Amino acid sequence: MRFARVGSIGSEVPVVLPSNGSDEAFDLRPLTPDINGAFLADNGLLRSVQALEAGTLAPIKLSGQRLGSPIAQPQSIYAIGLNYRDHAAETGMDLPTEPLVFHKSPNSISGPNDDILFPPGTEKGDWEVELGVVIGRRAVHLRDVQAAESVIAGYLTLNDVSERTLQFDRGGQWTKGKSYPTWNPAGPYLVTPEGIPNINSVSLTLRVNGETMQHGTTADMVFDPASIVCYLSQFLRLEPGDLINTGTPAGVGLGMLPPRFLHDGDVIDVEVGQLGRQRSRVCIPAAGARPLLRGAETAPMQGLGS
Repeated sequence: MRFARVGSIGSEVPVVLPSNGSDEAFDLRPLTPDINGAFLADNGLLRSVQALEAGTLAPIKLSGQRLGSPIAQPQSIYAIGLNYRDHAAETGMDLPTEPLVFHKSPNSISGPNDDILFPPGTEKGDWEVELGVVIGRRAVHLRDVQAAESVIAGYLTLNDVSERTLQFDRGGQWTKGKSYPTWNPAGPYLVTPEGIPNINSVSLTLRVNGETMQHGTTADMVFDPASIVCYLSQFLRLEPGDLINTGTPAGVGLGMLPPRFLHDGDVIDVEVGQLGRQRSRVCIPAAGARPLLRGAETAPMQGLGS
């Protein structure tokens, strides 16, 4: 099953798309006001299947509408650093022996085709295609990876947008370089686990202005998604709707010789296996200009969310 949210920022409508591959969508509002933690915790995914089979959901038009993040703003976003062998190699860092964990602000999440906004004068904006994991029910001290798999609601496409000056040169705290509004484009779809035959063999591709920068596979992960979920649950309580960014393969701008970073007007295309594509435009005001406020991304690039 695929789930999505459509409409203007703050007014998204939750929809479900059948697993038959069609682009026909059905309005989930008879079941829930949003695709959020409460919906997931209340067997929302199963109830959606049952409602589809019963024919009680009305069709809804997607064409021409903005796609939001397929999940509402989560309570927490956890991210894993240096989780691909080739990415660790390009940074010159050792492979971690345990997952390297940091936070992204929950309000960094945005729609898959929304503009990516940077602070005025940004010089080291960077890209990171990632697989996202969404938690479906409360979890703490999971006993093993099989238990972890049972709490995963689904997967989605992510771009872990970063600013390397803020990440490395302003105190060495990664969260500061990862958390600006719009720095976690998500979706277009939340895809339930049965829709991904092998989550440990999924391709990831990112292009900037049509040039391929990243092309990898989740098979190169140091820690696979279920292992990450199990690991995190030993230190904190995962809640329904929480999002995990699982790391990026080689090809980020920071890893190039010389490093290469984003410019105003660049277009980023992102694709993760069967999870769908993103296309976002980069917006960097000139130094000294007023920051672009949230809402400026309400005119996203259209037509490439599927």
